[in-house]
Amino acid sequence: MTSELSKLRNIGIVAHIDAGKTTTTERILFYTGKIHKHGDVHDGNTTTDFMVQERERGITIQSAAISCQWNLSGEKYDINIIDTPGHVDFTMEVERSLRVLDGAVCVFCAVGGVQPQSETVWRQADRYNVPRLAFINKMDRMGADFARVVEEMRNKLKANAVPIELPIGKEEGFKGVVDLLSMKGIVYDEASEGKNFTVGEIPPELKDEAELARAELAEKVADLDEGVMEAYLEKGELSTEELLPAIRRLVVAGKMVPVLCGTSLRDKGVQPLLDAICAFLPSPDDRPPVAATDLKSGEQVTRKQNASELLTSLVFKISTDPYVGRLFFVRVYGGVLKKGSNAYNPRTKKRERIMKIVRLFADAQQETDELRAGDIGAVVGLKECTTGDTLCSEMKPCYLERITAPQPVMFMAIEPKSSADKDKLVDSMKALAAEDPTCQFREDEETGQTILSGMGELHLEILVDRLKREFKCAANTGKPMVSYAETVTKSAKSTFMFDRELGGKRHAVELAIAITPLERGAGRKVELSREFRNIVPDKHLQECVEQGLADGIATGVLARFPMTDIAVECTGATIVDPEVSDEVAFRSAAMMGFREAAEAAAPEFLEPIMKLEITTPPESVGEVLGDLNSRRGTVLDMEQRSDMQIVHARVPLAKLFGYSTAIRSLTKGRASYSMEPDMFELAPKAVREEILAR
Repeated sequence: MTSELSKLRNIGIVAHIDAGKTTTTERILFYTGKIHKHGDVHDGNTTTDFMVQERERGITIQSAAISCQWNLSGEKYDINIIDTPGHVDFTMEVERSLRVLDGAVCVFCAVGGVQPQSETVWRQADRYNVPRLAFINKMDRMGADFARVVEEMRNKLKANAVPIELPIGKEEGFKGVVDLLSMKGIVYDEASEGKNFTVGEIPPELKDEAELARAELAEKVADLDEGVMEAYLEKGELSTEELLPAIRRLVVAGKMVPVLCGTSLRDKGVQPLLDAICAFLPSPDDRPPVAATDLKSGEQVTRKQNASELLTSLVFKISTDPYVGRLFFVRVYGGVLKKGSNAYNPRTKKRERIMKIVRLFADAQQETDELRAGDIGAVVGLKECTTGDTLCSEMKPCYLERITAPQPVMFMAIEPKSSADKDKLVDSMKALAAEDPTCQFREDEETGQTILSGMGELHLEILVDRLKREFKCAANTGKPMVSYAETVTKSAKSTFMFDRELGGKRHAVELAIAITPLERGAGRKVELSREFRNIVPDKHLQECVEQGLADGIATGVLARFPMTDIAVECTGATIVDPEVSDEVAFRSAAMMGFREAAEAAAPEFLEPIMKLEITTPPESVGEVLGDLNSRRGTVLDMEQRSDMQIVHARVPLAKLFGYSTAIRSLTKGRASYSMEPDMFELAPKAVREEILAR
């Protein structure tokens, strides 16, 4: 007898902006009976885009979780869906969703094909080994080309994309799909909003193409799956009964990406997508045991994804609900999270009381008594949890890998409308930062200004709008500016003696600090050497040193930008006297010693570089390239797509303010563009001088 887990699917809908993720999710909810009338993005009434800002702008900002059920071959499947944003400013929402999901549906526009954010979400799914299906949407649009998008998936994403459907008709004449597994044609009735469809013979004009595609499908499956290889070699073909389990095995193993097609807006092709989700994407049962670190021994351990294991769960998102307060989104990997029980947080080393558990339906909740292994839900009322915390059994505490947030690339000064609102503004920004790790704020010690950082102009605009509407906290803001970073370009060491009297008490200790540059994108590494740990065995004092080094990294040495691509190690200590070598001395010596070492390590600025994809009419290419050159841009390559020219380039973010207006002006409104963060690079001398002169 199959376990209950085998009928559970935790999936994400991911894609480039405007590929149709939210519309596809809306149609899934409609056909599964979860909603009785579907909404549309342009009408601002979809289920998963429930924020005011989402409905006004017609984009997804926050990932929304929702559950539904689907029957396949008489079996009932529970599907937990997370609809994710496609805009580059909210890529963290995709990151933390993919971290906890078992499978994903990647939606591609049949006209746009593989776009920049498509590549970003694909790499994110690769990082977490998430099995995928591909759904080529908008097949009814002018310029839609199913075969081209499949080829782009193979070339740009290096995906083993294998069609299991073919389109019937194209552009305005798109009527349905050919199912290559059953070798039947499915034609949809628009009058019934796609609820009614006819399954019949393949149209004669597609018969040869379908037979060829079916033969290629069988051959590719046989090449990759030894279980059906022998049958294929004997017969030269595979039956549907042989293909279905073999495709599932390949998808779960990440060796194949089945490709389906349709048009969600026009209600065609969504039911076969639901069938494929249930038939091919993995259940929690199919996924490998989750890797964790034992809190006491520091050794790697694994937890099987079943209810009989010890409790192991991850808080992957926090949001604020106006009625119930803060919701802590949780994925349970092992054991059972029960209402009224205690869960242990290894980061804080404290118990958390589980007062209320809910299952999620976008902005609505349904109370439940427990979440079992494989489930996704939310807990209300946790005291000290943050995004990425583990909730586990206190008997054998362990922690899961945390979710890493990308570094903010833009900031603005923000201040309350009146001095009386200062505390309210700080509390509101703390709430936003708890929800969104890419939202950061700090007070500049030199100017006294509060600095709000985020992932782009739109991100900052949304944060300020939320402060005003949700938190009733109006604020004055400065102009958005690029958030540079600092790094070091050579190794250096410092032996720093901190010896001061503060509040009538002496604080003194000497620390040895070593700094080494790391390769681009490596981030920050803080370590304490074995020798230091032997001299200072006190764990609390060790934490003070780590905190001091982290504070030094966060404030930089050139212009108070955070440092990155840097390794810092405290290699030794000289204790003056146990009475005066206290936590204040250790923290202060670590921070000031770090600054001294960093100043000797040839510090430089790093500037964020963006990848740009511009779709322009051929006659405007010269103007577009000239403009890119004036912005210090580098053209990577160009390609023809239908009757438009696609330009791929890399441009410093600082040079892209107001680019949407400029590109419209250059091309008489006919060009469009999308961008995504690429990496940080050393800033040229002129940029360095400009920053230091501010």
